[in-house]
Amino acid sequence: MIKHGNLMKNIGLSFSAALLMVACTNGDDAQATGSTSEEVQKLTDISPVDRKPFETDEIASFDEPWAMTFLPDGRMLVSEKAGKLQLVDTQGQKTEISGIPAVAYGGQGGFGDIVLAPDFATSNMVYLSWAEEGTNDTRGAVVGRAKLVLDGPKPALEKLETIWTQTPKVTGKGHFSHRIAFSPDGQYLFIGSGDRQKFDPAQDMAANLGKVVRLYPDGSIPKDNPFVDQEGALPEIWSLGHRNILGLAFDGKGRLWNQEMGPRAGDELNLVKRGTNYGYPIVSEGDHYDGRNIPNHDTRPEFEAPKVSWVPTIAPGGLIFYSGDLFPAWQGNAFIGGLASQALIRVSFDGDNAKEAERFPMENRIREVEQGPDGAIYLLEDGEGGRMLKLTPTG
Repeated sequence: MIKHGNLMKNIGLSFSAALLMVACTNGDDAQATGSTSEEVQKLTDISPVDRKPFETDEIASFDEPWAMTFLPDGRMLVSEKAGKLQLVDTQGQKTEISGIPAVAYGGQGGFGDIVLAPDFATSNMVYLSWAEEGTNDTRGAVVGRAKLVLDGPKPALEKLETIWTQTPKVTGKGHFSHRIAFSPDGQYLFIGSGDRQKFDPAQDMAANLGKVVRLYPDGSIPKDNPFVDQEGALPEIWSLGHRNILGLAFDGKGRLWNQEMGPRAGDELNLVKRGTNYGYPIVSEGDHYDGRNIPNHDTRPEFEAPKVSWVPTIAPGGLIFYSGDLFPAWQGNAFIGGLASQALIRVSFDGDNAKEAERFPMENRIREVEQGPDGAIYLLEDGEGGRMLKLTPTG
């Protein structure tokens, strides 16, 4: 069976070739070559293009940065995978924050996400995720919350408490996921929990691996979760059949989306819906790394198919929905960092449907994407010496 992604890859090459022809003309010449301005716009929306409508400024560099979030005063918190949290001012000056938990560092494991509580202005609470050691060479992700104290002699996290744990802890050092997102009303906490490279647990309702989970901010479980009354199912499960969730975000309409790495290609952007099964590892737009075929989603319509899938891989990292004023044409669009693709990917939407609109080469692996309070787009490069980049409109 030919994977749909390979077909789309060939289509994409045709669009790219056509786009090069369009690029050789100006707007007035488009009609002379048989292409209307509307057709040119459609082509530009569909095809990745090699242009950057933004200027890039380096703010600071880090040791394996993984996540960032903005404080109300414009300063930033940046997690480093080996177990450090940095307070970064608007000039790029860094101050290490104490009180960080010990992390199980190695492979894909370590310090993960960092987000502000919805009531941060009054509580000073932050939420963080990390990989922790278990018994018998096992590991798992956890999510905790703590008070961020910035008015003392040194910034610190205090009164750290764990509110959620990946179950079960398993061997290996991959696919922790542990991305965090609050619902727009601040009432619910959503966590992406990876399959830990164990495949089958993504369909096992007695495990929270390969799931999106939904909690109250204190870690308790809402009684209206979809599987609360199902025998043998963990009540925090919101959706299942996921692989390695590395982006979790709400759009301007209050809908939850995730992006996740597929196996051998088949990366996905999903509209995450209550009680829905996304099919992994039974179906995928990619295949196993050893070459074994995985059936596509269209062979099993009972599973929810991704809104966008990528073959070949982009290796997604980070996800935001843009709402700022600096790039007004991009309001409502999603941005995904590309690791293997070393790119920033823009996704546009039409209702529940989505498509890749542009791909901007960044020449380095992009781990994280965030929108700043000024409307600029901020990126974190992956790995040692990974830079924080600020993107602002050209000119």
